Amino acid sequence: MKELNPTDPIGQNIIKLISNVCFSVFVFSVLLLTVIAITYQPPDPWESSRALTNVFTQVENATFKTDSSVLKTGEDIAFAPVASPVGSPLPITEASIDKSQERLEKNHVTLKSGCDDVNCSDPRVLIAIQRFNLRAFKAISFLDYQTPVNGSKPDECDVSWRFRNKKEKSWRKYRDFRRFKIGFKDDCTYKVVRPGRWHSGLNARRVRTRFNTTANGQNGKITPGVRDDEINDTIPVLGSDSAFKKRKYLYYSRGGDYCKGMNHFIWSFLCALGEAQYLNRTFVMDLSICLASTYTQSNKDEEGKDFRFYFDFEHLKEVSSIIEEGEFLKDWKRWDKSHKTKTPVKKVSSYKVTPMQLRKDKSTIIWRQFDLPEPENYWYRVCEGPAAKYIERPWQALWKSKRLMNIVSAISGSMDWDFDAVHVVRGEKAQNKALWPHLDSDTSREAIVAKLQGTIEPWRNLYVATNEPFYNYFDKLRSHYKVHLLDDYKYLWGNTSEWYNETSMLNGGRPVEFDGYMRVEVDTEVLYRSKTRVETFYNLTRDCKDGINTC
Repeated sequence: MKELNPTDPIGQNIIKLISNVCFSVFVFSVLLLTVIAITYQPPDPWESSRALTNVFTQVENATFKTDSSVLKTGEDIAFAPVASPVGSPLPITEASIDKSQERLEKNHVTLKSGCDDVNCSDPRVLIAIQRFNLRAFKAISFLDYQTPVNGSKPDECDVSWRFRNKKEKSWRKYRDFRRFKIGFKDDCTYKVVRPGRWHSGLNARRVRTRFNTTANGQNGKITPGVRDDEINDTIPVLGSDSAFKKRKYLYYSRGGDYCKGMNHFIWSFLCALGEAQYLNRTFVMDLSICLASTYTQSNKDEEGKDFRFYFDFEHLKEVSSIIEEGEFLKDWKRWDKSHKTKTPVKKVSSYKVTPMQLRKDKSTIIWRQFDLPEPENYWYRVCEGPAAKYIERPWQALWKSKRLMNIVSAISGSMDWDFDAVHVVRGEKAQNKALWPHLDSDTSREAIVAKLQGTIEPWRNLYVATNEPFYNYFDKLRSHYKVHLLDDYKYLWGNTSEWYNETSMLNGGRPVEFDGYMRVEVDTEVLYRSKTRVETFYNLTRDCKDGINTC
């Protein structure tokens, strides 16, 4: 048989054919990858994303009804690390402690003599405490310490420090102050004999006595407490007509989302904030929230709740261009009153006008009005359809309130950051045998004890995050574990607490209820900080989280 010669016409045609096929495959692959890159949208980082998608695509029932689920916000979601503020201290490590000790030895610092007297101002006392804390509290990063001061006894020292939890994605700092019993090693160097409990070092705390202006203008003294000086959730003010005119605004009128569940509110709010960022506009924000009846003691919707009770307004205004609605309306009215030319406003009456159509609009204010009947008047409808490819919800902008997170740190710190947790979902779901036929029996007292005994070691600190209203429901666990429930820590939001004082000041001097949604936020965050976590729908029951046939 004659071999093909590349110079022959047949051989040349075969080579050309193969080349054309390979080139076509290459072009098709590039085209396919391009289409995928353009059309792919990563899912929003919501824990129950399938349930959320199903609910929001059913327009006839378009209200997010999974408010009892564990809610994650920006500080819990693994985005790229948030840059810490300029000048923020680096975590203290064994290496940095070694350098401090070398520096002392080099400078021949000798403040201690003998093994009899504890001198809290001796830098070696602080070094001993730092080394102890690194070994004892591995869940947190220590950022800086204050100089130790004398405790109540000659061998006690009180010291304060700032820290971060390693599981939290934010750069927020928290404060603890503890009393340590100090002793000596055989070579007369200092050692920690025994650490105190959370916030036991009273002599090292920062006490602030603040004054509150009452409705009649008189100054009333607030209970002294440990003030968190790093919270700054004051309302920003533009201050001049020129500052008002320099910006462009996106203004959303109140829609059908008002008084819906908090998760519904978040889904809509982040849509609005995402559109403002897409349009490169300042978002006009209403700080007044209506809390749905699900979370109120009155079992009725309650208006007039402050956004700052639940979420971190300081962080939001640092990472987003926002203006408070009252300040905005005041500046707008002042401008129109003092100028012949009125502020250009484009009113948009339907969510079907897409953000892409508004991209080139030059009006100072784009005013979206949601006057249609439900569900046509939900904010999140703006981000549906083609807009979903362009609008990204800025989840990293929304963190939980620092005041609530201080309560989370207090609860976790009271267990020395060494605890396990079980999340027990009961409530209405346990009674709904049609959707959750096994939930009630699978979360019975006996069933929970049996399950946890095979998962968590005896006599560990066990935090129970739950919507079960009966406090003594978990008493059977107390024969096996050191059980902690949220209601064990009522003093953290009682009328002598810092949280009570600070929220009352935000609320014009009126006390603020520690409501059901705050309980969910705190329960959730303590749960996230546990070493071993047992979940209802993944560990305790065979039922699906969102009902039958949704696993």
